[in-house]
Amino acid sequence: MNSQERIEEVLMRLVPTAAAPTVHGNLATFEVPRKDLLCVCESLYHCHQLPLKTICAFDERVETGRYRIMYVFSVPKENIFLAPYIFVNGEFPSLTPVIHEASIYERKIMSFFGLDPKGHPDARPLILHENWPPDVFPLRKDFHWQTRPEEAESVFPFRRLEGEGIYEIPVGPVHAGIIEPGHFRFSVAGEEILLLEPRLGYSHKGSEKLFEVLPLHDKVKLAERISGDSSFSYAMAFCLALESLGDLAVPRRAPVLRVIFAELERLANHLGDIGAIMTDTGFNFGGSQCSRLRESVMQINERLTGSRFLRNVVRIGGVSRDLDLKAAQELDAFADLLKKDFEEVTAIAENSSSLINRLKNTGVLPFDVAEDHGVLGVVGKAVGFDNDARVDYPYAAYKEIGLKIAIEETSDVYARFRVRIKEVLVAVGVIKNALQILPELTDLGENHGQSEPQFRKNSFAVGIVEGWRGDVVFLVATDAKGGISRVDVRDPSLLNWTALGYAGQANMVPDFPLINKSFNLSYSGNDV
Repeated sequence: MNSQERIEEVLMRLVPTAAAPTVHGNLATFEVPRKDLLCVCESLYHCHQLPLKTICAFDERVETGRYRIMYVFSVPKENIFLAPYIFVNGEFPSLTPVIHEASIYERKIMSFFGLDPKGHPDARPLILHENWPPDVFPLRKDFHWQTRPEEAESVFPFRRLEGEGIYEIPVGPVHAGIIEPGHFRFSVAGEEILLLEPRLGYSHKGSEKLFEVLPLHDKVKLAERISGDSSFSYAMAFCLALESLGDLAVPRRAPVLRVIFAELERLANHLGDIGAIMTDTGFNFGGSQCSRLRESVMQINERLTGSRFLRNVVRIGGVSRDLDLKAAQELDAFADLLKKDFEEVTAIAENSSSLINRLKNTGVLPFDVAEDHGVLGVVGKAVGFDNDARVDYPYAAYKEIGLKIAIEETSDVYARFRVRIKEVLVAVGVIKNALQILPELTDLGENHGQSEPQFRKNSFAVGIVEGWRGDVVFLVATDAKGGISRVDVRDPSLLNWTALGYAGQANMVPDFPLINKSFNLSYSGNDV
């Protein structure tokens, strides 16, 4: 069955018969009446078990006099996306009562577009802070990107618990060290956490607005800088969407190189997290050794590409860096040495009863909470969710190379620790398998993918990549001239932050730094 036949089969099976879907590559969009929205989305999500990947608003008042709200669901293993949409003016029906993870997307739309999700149980503003005027909406097209609004003075309504012996501990937004700003409000009885609420948005930088005005080359650079420790994954997700919009065929060698560089990024970050978790328990041997191993990955990144964070490597239509035979042999030998070294460190760590006792049964995230919030990546895999974009929506060369998804089931700090250890070993195996098939592929394309593509007009595309925290999703739209009119970005942290407070409940306050480190979510990626 070819790709067109697969899409037709999926549409016949999952899309309402009265709909008239428009196919944009592997994304099918179709309008639904507002009165039918909840029924259609609930059927896709609950009956057909399709993951909700993002909900995005578009200001189309110049073209249609209305806003469009699109709900993007994915069909795992088929690499197909279904997106019902509605047109609205001021308000829209909230999905949150039937699909809880829709909550955070609807709050974002409310804050940035001024559209009202009717029936939403928590219509508090998101990301934009109390000094931002409540009637100014920066993702509307008539808001100029250089506008500096007048400062407002309002108060964010934190949730509160009241009762004898209950008191609040505010932490942040300024923290010690180099951690990005974020505020945490604890309600405690003694040292036990009863309620924990994160408040983010302090590193918001208006990236989605900037995508509307920057030239194409700088758009890719901007994607790299949304969350700096995920530069390669973000840029690749953005480029995958653009390549779909331009119907671009990527030369056969480039996808294998993309896999190698993506796994190097995964290695560096997981090694850093594993070490940091051990350091937070006082197991300094493991922390220092993993810090050393992470630095070795960063150094080989720089030797291979000129960038420790793999910036300026992925480009639309390909990559800017190749690996010659000598470099490939160096990386292969490095992978073997890293694996041996890492396994020795983790074996010692697993024999430390003081370390393991601190990790087990700490920061347990209940399964139903994880499911309701749609948690992703390490956090989801630690609950037992076998979701991974590299397998579910195979991109680059992952389908040819293959991998085994790393999962645990206890959903505590130890499970998140173990998922990272398994992912390090999987990443080493993927890199070595990719290096084996690389010599067979000689075509990297002209100029390593530097051409200026032409995009489909009035079209949409999804780019999805399994970053080291979870899947990164870009939804990109073009206008009547084929120019990029809207870029919606969804980091896994956007969903996982909403579940962090539940993992903190019933733990002691001194446990929170360890729990937070085991999630290690992105402030910058959340505050797009």
